[in-house]
Amino acid sequence: MILETLRYGIVGAGFVTGFHLRALEQVRGVEVTGITSRTPPHELAQSARDRGLGSCNVYESVAEMAKDVDIVAIFNPNHLRVEVMEQLAQSGAQLRGLVCEKPLARNLTEAYRVNELAAKIGAPTAYFENQVHMGLVRAARAQLADVAETMGPLTLARSNEEHAGPHNAWFWDPTLQGGGVLSDMGCHCLAVGWYMLTPEGKPPTHLEPVSVSADIGLLKWGQPRWREALLQRHGVDYAKTPAEDFATGIVTYRDPETGQMSKAQFTVSWMYDKQGLRLLVDGIGPGYALEANTLRSSLEIFIGDDAAAAVANAEQALEKATASRGLLAIQPNEPDLYGYVEEHRDALTAFRDGRSAFLDFDYGVEIVRLTMAAYRSAEERRVIDLTDPTERAALDSYVPLVQQGLGAELLRPAVQRT
Repeated sequence: MILETLRYGIVGAGFVTGFHLRALEQVRGVEVTGITSRTPPHELAQSARDRGLGSCNVYESVAEMAKDVDIVAIFNPNHLRVEVMEQLAQSGAQLRGLVCEKPLARNLTEAYRVNELAAKIGAPTAYFENQVHMGLVRAARAQLADVAETMGPLTLARSNEEHAGPHNAWFWDPTLQGGGVLSDMGCHCLAVGWYMLTPEGKPPTHLEPVSVSADIGLLKWGQPRWREALLQRHGVDYAKTPAEDFATGIVTYRDPETGQMSKAQFTVSWMYDKQGLRLLVDGIGPGYALEANTLRSSLEIFIGDDAAAAVANAEQALEKATASRGLLAIQPNEPDLYGYVEEHRDALTAFRDGRSAFLDFDYGVEIVRLTMAAYRSAEERRVIDLTDPTERAALDSYVPLVQQGLGAELLRPAVQRT
């Protein structure tokens, strides 16, 4: 059977787009036909052409590009999600699929609007949450399927994602990004924790979220030295509009079929100054357990001081790497390790069949809901009861203080230090 080739049109030309292009080198049946971005994407487009990914024509607008592609993949900054969807809806383009990188939106009001516009466009959707597609997570679930069937599913999942901080200025600006590290990476951990606890064969929203408890802090980037470095590097002033660089919390779930309660614990930070990006995932069930750490690699390299000058790019070894010497953990295929390759394959297969992907925009809305519940818990220093209709309704219009640019009061103990 000849695999039908689908044409991608990409919105955005930042770091994450480059990472997705690396993933697409390993995916069959896709051609990157176009790209559009507010920042000039010509260099990235040429790189895609050089790697044989497709013609990757540069378009002036989303609407113009949409008429020449089958799938629009939204990889641009979070504050532009709704705007892009409105342009697509107005274009009248007949699309085979819509892709949106995490998060679906900055808050639930925006997430509902994105979903409403997707329905108007009428195309199947794929919400890109890469950790759910990580091979190590899928392999662990498959290996433990028979054990879980006999003993019962996992009852505790824990996930961490940490690195030294984002690449781009808008990620640091809480009003554009939607918050700090909880908005940036908390969605990853919320999603993978929910998925790990879900029994095999059940949909990703099978377990019902019962409650959320969370705490946030500004532990590194609120200190004067690091505030100044952030201001000089990215023009973002954490003395005035800070965002959290640390967040942790627990989500409690209930299985509607068995009544079994389970918990997913998460921790994220922008102050992990070790080898680079680290993902930790573990789970505990009755009589069994699993554990994964992406910094464990079968390949290690040591670079001494005398040789370090020859290293041009620390991130050749690992995303968000902070050093180019010493003992380096090497991951030769990060896009595949982190699940980027598989999420593209899943989306393309689904779109060829005329259906939404394993994770769709509806699921993306639910991850935004959990994120908003975590922010509200941290602000009000209480557990958010998601079974209470009044609490759920309040989240619909809730915008976190950090997202409003008013996080200084909440994070004041760290911000005031001089």
